[in-house]
Amino acid sequence: EINELTNTLKGNFDKVVHHGRRADAIVKNMLQHSREGSSEHRVVDINALVEESLNLAWHGARAETQGFEIKLKQSFDPSAGDADIFPQDIRRALLNLISNGFYAAAKRRAHVNGGDYEPTLTASTKSLGERVEIRIRDNGTGMPPGVKEKMFNPFFTTKPTGEGTGLGLSISHDIIVKQHGGSIEVDTQPGEFTEISVILPRATTFV
Repeated sequence: EINELTNTLKGNFDKVVHHGRRADAIVKNMLQHSREGSSEHRVVDINALVEESLNLAWHGARAETQGFEIKLKQSFDPSAGDADIFPQDIRRALLNLISNGFYAAAKRRAHVNGGDYEPTLTASTKSLGERVEIRIRDNGTGMPPGVKEKMFNPFFTTKPTGEGTGLGLSISHDIIVKQHGGSIEVDTQPGEFTEISVILPRATTFV
């Protein structure tokens, strides 16, 4: 009985720690977003911003996860040009999207246990005249319809307890849609890929 009680207590303590870490991460995310929202908007080169975000995410993943490997592809439209944006916020949104792509590819690699599967993430840009498109595509686990419908909801996450706050994609959606007047669309196939398309206006009337 003592052993059983000890194991129960240990399990409860573990749950408290996991939920505490998640709560801490949620608060830090919200505080960081509120601070970054006050940064100044300016005209930036979209291709350079996407490339910088891709490199930051890759180096961050390498530092955080031992043995992390993924093939990166870039397909930048030379005419993608500039856009008047809050660069810190858009960079953060892109980092969230890219990091989720890395996670999905790593998850699929673990499921297939290597084989001939090569984790790959592609970042591309395209000029749409008065707007510019950024696409992030991974060949990871993909998403079923139920997950796709909820993925931008605050606090929704499919990651194990302690690994995700459920705020990353929600904040990214707010940055792109509410703050910049853009749009974000998702194309996915379970077990095959996920492609996220972000469209930003080149000029936005910021309030």
